[in-house]
Amino acid sequence: MDFMQAVWLAIIQGLSEFLPISSSAHLILPSAVLGWPDQGLAFDVAVHVGSLIAVVAYFRYDVSILTRAWLDSIFLRCHSPESHLAWYIALATVPAALVGLLLGGFIEINLRSMAVIAFTTIFFGLLLAWADRRGGGTQGIDQFSWRTALVVGMAQALALIPGTSRSGITITAALALGFDRETAARVSFLMAIPIIILSGGYKGLQLLGTQSVDWTLIGVGVVLSAITAYLCIALFLKVIQRVGMMPFVIYRMLLGAVLIGLIYFQSA
Repeated sequence: MDFMQAVWLAIIQGLSEFLPISSSAHLILPSAVLGWPDQGLAFDVAVHVGSLIAVVAYFRYDVSILTRAWLDSIFLRCHSPESHLAWYIALATVPAALVGLLLGGFIEINLRSMAVIAFTTIFFGLLLAWADRRGGGTQGIDQFSWRTALVVGMAQALALIPGTSRSGITITAALALGFDRETAARVSFLMAIPIIILSGGYKGLQLLGTQSVDWTLIGVGVVLSAITAYLCIALFLKVIQRVGMMPFVIYRMLLGAVLIGLIYFQSA
């Protein structure tokens, strides 16, 4: 992977990590269309770190309050709505963590294909459209409970299937449960923090002992993915109440059609 490939992959990762459009679907295109090499484990960890920096920086006020309340609930036995929300976010992380631990290897070997990604990109895009049209809920983040945390958490576990989109499926689940669009997106982004930490930490452990890491490309991956992810979160939260999810659904349909076209031409 050369410098410009690292630049584009970091930007793609940063943009697609938090939009409901599937980062795996986008990262497979440069390889399929342009013949780019796999980005490698070290670069994958780097862009995850960049995404984590972006979401923590954007929600720094929320993260500070939730972390303090969570620690108070543990050490001072002082419970509050904020500590409950922190525990619910932790609970929502459990299903994805368990599925990743038990089935991660199987998914990586058997489901990381263009055909699977094309199908999930379209199918879960249509599911997002259904939830958005059906939704229009009025529930706010103060109504997030342990039951809704489990439902959205189980939806998040589905995102391990390439092409699903972690943000897309969690927003879909939250909308279907009656939450308004902004709350659905905020819950999805806050849930991203522990799951990115777990995923990045696991991949970081796999990286230990490896050699020949290009630190220039690693730096590019961290910085560019962080900048693009931060801008993406800010823009997304500003526009979703006005435009809804349909622009992203249409984009997913077009992307799925492109992937199907690539499959057809490659097999012809």
